Amino acid sequence: MRARHAVYGLAVAALALTAATPAHAQGKGKHYAVSGDRAMDATKTVLQRQGYELVKVVRDGDTQVIYYRRGNHGRGKGKGPMERMVIRTVNRRVVFEEAPSAILVDIDFQLKL
Repeated sequence: MRARHAVYGLAVAALALTAATPAHAQGKGKHYAVSGDRAMDATKTVLQRQGYELVKVVRDGDTQVIYYRRGNHGRGKGKGPMERMVIRTVNRRVVFEEAPSAILVDIDFQLKL
């Protein structure tokens, strides 16, 4: 339980640091100097850990569109609406677009490990 609180504390700290950076440095999405495959692996891991179901991945050149939705958590109430996230490669950097902040914080933590 204590380790879980430490991870959430780090995630909140990462979010605070992200919010403190100037707007012009952030650009349109969150940028990372990692490969597209590593970004995709981190995204799959985070989505599964947070209870999302990966529906499909559409690749178009250097862009990957990830379609996902919330699982039913065993309650039999159906699944959540379809959502999407875009991962683009620009100048050897990976950019996450249209990603919810709760998921992006965990992806950020996963990529920095």
